[in-house]
Amino acid sequence: MPAQKLKKMLDDRGIKYISINHSPAYTARETAASTFVPRREFAKTIVIDLDGEKVLAVISASRHVDLDALRKLAGVTAARLATEDEIKDLFPDCELGAMPPFGSLYDLRTYVDEMVTEVDDLCFNAGSHEQILRMDCSDYLQIEQPVAGAIAVKE
Repeated sequence: MPAQKLKKMLDDRGIKYISINHSPAYTARETAASTFVPRREFAKTIVIDLDGEKVLAVISASRHVDLDALRKLAGVTAARLATEDEIKDLFPDCELGAMPPFGSLYDLRTYVDEMVTEVDDLCFNAGSHEQILRMDCSDYLQIEQPVAGAIAVKE
């Protein structure tokens, strides 16, 4: 089960969460809709290449990542979306495109859009296209300690 590593980490830290199973969905929009979660509260995880380093960008499902803003925030010269070939080996316990927003589980730095930090509850893929987790956003921020900034724009 893809979410085992994530659930173990949360359980070991005493973090409360809700696991929600749903019919298969492959985009953040579809997943939010099928689980009746407002897109603002659903975090999508995107793998970005920053000057050759793979990092996670966590943004609201209602937004698009702003690569230029992320590049500036990170203080690098180049930012681009990672390819599927680059991603597949980084998350061996996750289905492609269903990575949770915890780069720390995979030795990756995590950047989060400011809009995500403003929600009370955060929902996200838990390693599969059929399961999400819902948890308190302040717990997420405390555990992950991502770099926060304005890294997303409206769709």
